Amino acid sequence: MDLRSELLKSIWYAFTALDVEKSGKVSKSQLKVLSHNLYTVLGIPHDPAALEEHFRDDDDGPVSSQGYMPYLNKYILDKVVEGMFVKENVDELCWTLTAKKNYRPQGKNILPEKDAFRLWCLFIFLSEDRYPLVMIPDEVEYLLKKFCMAMSVELNLVELEDFISQESVQQNGFTVWAFLEMMNLGKLTRGIAKETLSMAIEEVYREIVGDVLKEGYLWKKGQLRRNWTERWFTLRPSTLVYFTSEERKDRKGNIQLDGNCCVEVLPDRDGKRCMFCLKTLTKTYELSASDTKQRQEWTTAIQTAIRLHVEGKNSLHKDLKLKRREQREQREKRREAKEQELQRLRALQEERERKMAELELLKEAQRQAQALLEQDELRRRQQHEQLQQALEIQLKEAEEARASMQAEMALKEAEAERQRTRIRELEAMQQRLEEALQQEIKARQDEEAFRYAQARLLAEEEEKMKALMSLREEQEEYIQRAQREKQELRQEMESKSRALEEAQIQLEEVRANRHRVDQDVVAAQRKLRQASTNVKHWNVQMNRLMHPIGPGDKRSSGGGSFSSFRIPTQKDPGLRLRQKADDQNEESKENMESRGGCESDKRLSQTSNGDMEIP
Repeated sequence: MDLRSELLKSIWYAFTALDVEKSGKVSKSQLKVLSHNLYTVLGIPHDPAALEEHFRDDDDGPVSSQGYMPYLNKYILDKVVEGMFVKENVDELCWTLTAKKNYRPQGKNILPEKDAFRLWCLFIFLSEDRYPLVMIPDEVEYLLKKFCMAMSVELNLVELEDFISQESVQQNGFTVWAFLEMMNLGKLTRGIAKETLSMAIEEVYREIVGDVLKEGYLWKKGQLRRNWTERWFTLRPSTLVYFTSEERKDRKGNIQLDGNCCVEVLPDRDGKRCMFCLKTLTKTYELSASDTKQRQEWTTAIQTAIRLHVEGKNSLHKDLKLKRREQREQREKRREAKEQELQRLRALQEERERKMAELELLKEAQRQAQALLEQDELRRRQQHEQLQQALEIQLKEAEEARASMQAEMALKEAEAERQRTRIRELEAMQQRLEEALQQEIKARQDEEAFRYAQARLLAEEEEKMKALMSLREEQEEYIQRAQREKQELRQEMESKSRALEEAQIQLEEVRANRHRVDQDVVAAQRKLRQASTNVKHWNVQMNRLMHPIGPGDKRSSGGGSFSSFRIPTQKDPGLRLRQKADDQNEESKENMESRGGCESDKRLSQTSNGDMEIP
C-alpha cells in the first residue's frame, strides 16, 4: 500500500464526516476548509483559487466524492513529497473531523482519546483496499494477538468468536466504529489495567504504523572517548536512531542502514557481555544488550531492516500484510478447490449409486428378456414349420405362375422400352423447361433492376417536382411583385401622360404666341423697311432742300428740276451735316432691326426652353 492510498483512506473518513445528510455530497465551503487544512498538514503551498477554478460551473451546489477526487489528486496528492510532512498530523486532522460525528463511546471501560486515535490508525493500516473501509476478522484477530503479546496475556478467543458471529460482521467485516465499540466494551481485555492496555496499543501502533521494528535500551561505545553509555534505540527499515531516554526528545545520532551494512556478534570484553557490532562503510558501532535473547532479537531485527532496504521496501508490516493477504487468498483457493473436490466426490458417489441401481435393473431386465427369448424361440420354431409348409405350397404356385410371368415379361419389356422412350422425351422437356426457368429468373432480375431504376427515377422526379414547385412559388411571387411594379409604372405613366398633354397644350399655346409674335415681327420689319424707304426719300428731299441755289443759276427746263443743282464738295458744311444725319438714321434703323431680331430670338429661345422643360 503506497503513501497515496494511506492518505486517501484517512481523507475518505474526513469527507464522509462532512457529509451530514449522507447524500454522498459535501458543500464547497466545507471542502475549502478541508483542502486548506490538508495544504497545511501536508506542507504544500496554498492554492485558494484552484478549487474555485475546478468547480466554477457549480458555484453553489454540493460536490460528490467523485467530483472532489480529481481536484484532490491534481492539486494536493500529486504535490505530496514523502518526508516533507508528518503522517501522524494528517491522521489527527482526519480523526478530529470523523470522531466528532461518528465516535460516541458508551460503557464503563471507555478508551482514552489518544488510544482510540491509535486504534483508528491501526484499523486504516490493516483495512482492505476497498470502500467503505472494513477489516476482515483475520486481521482483527492478528491485531488483538499483537496487543496480547505486548501485554503478555492470552487472547480470549471465545468472546472474539461471539462478536465475529454477528450477521453484519460475517457479511461485511468490521467497520472502524464496530471495532472501537468492541474494544470499549472491555470483554476482550477483562482484568487488564487501562495503563497496560494503553502501553500495548502505543507499542503496537509504533510497530505497525510507525514502522518501528524494535526499540529499547542498549549500551553503546563512544567513537572518541571510547566510554560506554546507555541509549534508547529505535530501529526502522532504513535507520537506527538513538536517544538519551525513552521519551525520544533528545536525539543523539542516526545510523543509515543500506546493503553495505552488516551485523556481527562480538565476544565479551571490557566488562560488557552480549556484545555485537553494526558495521557501515564509514564506521563500526559497538553495542551491548542486556541478555543473549535481546542480542539475538536486535541482530535479527537489524538484518531484517537491511534486507527490507535492499529489497526497496519501506515497511515490514506492509510486506507482512501483503503476505497474509496472499496466504488468505491461497487458503481461500485451497478451500474452494477442496469444496469442488468434495462436490466432485459426492457427484461420483451419486453416479456410482445410480449406476449400481441401473445395473440391478439391467440384471432384472436380462432375466425377463431370457424368458421372453425362450418363449420367442418356441413360437419362432412353430412359425418356421408353418412357414415351411406354406412355402412349399407357394413354390408350387410359383412354378405355375412362372410360365405366365415369362409371357408377361415379354409384354413388360415392350412396355418398358416405351417407358424409356417416354422418359428420354420427358428429360429433354425438363431441360427445355429449366432453360425457360433460367430465362424467366433472368427476366425477373432485369425487371427488379428496372423497378429499382424506376424507383430511383421517381425519387429524382419527386425531388425535381419539389424544386419546380419552389421555383413556381418564387415565380408567382416575382409575377405579383412585377404586377405591383407594373401597376406603379402604369400610374406613373398616366401621370406623366397627363403632364405631357398639359405640356403639349402649353407648347401649342407657345407656338401660337410665337406665330403671332412672328407676324408682329414681320409687320414691324415691313413697317421698318417702309420707314427706311421713307427716311431715304426724306433724306433725298433734305439733300435737295439743303442745296443752295446760286444767283446766276438757271432752272433747267423740261425734264428735271434738280439738273441745275451743284454737287457739294467736302468743304461744304451743309453736306457734312446731311451725311451725319444719314449716318445717324442708318444706325437707328440697324439698332431697331437688331433689337427686333433679339426679341424674336429671345421668344424663340424661351419657347424652345419651354419645350425642353415640359418632358
